[in-house]
Amino acid sequence: AMASGPAGRAAEEPPPPEPPAEQKSPPLPPAQEEFSFLPLVHDIIKCMDKDSQDVHQVLNELKNKFQEMRKLISSMPGIGVSPEQQQQQLQSLREQVRTKNELLQKYKSLCMFEIPKE
Repeated sequence: AMASGPAGRAAEEPPPPEPPAEQKSPPLPPAQEEFSFLPLVHDIIKCMDKDSQDVHQVLNELKNKFQEMRKLISSMPGIGVSPEQQQQQLQSLREQVRTKNELLQKYKSLCMFEIPKE
């Protein structure tokens, strides 16, 4: 039975809230060369060799690149997890894999499943 009027409206579920920004999928990682500071350092050295005025601009680019990289690193998933915690997580995941493999072997040995021959 369709309820009409305001009573029917109350039963409608509100739209799910937007997920917070952190949960959105991370942007694609930049290409490898974007992580290299060497080309900029090389340019700086060339500018200094030639006594060029461009040196300030290139130094600024280098400074900006360092800032970008700092931001990128601080936004990496798991960056707040200490090496010890990472080791514990790894240990526990390995344990899970071992347990699941044992279960799988046990199920296989029960011959409950027909495993198709390749």
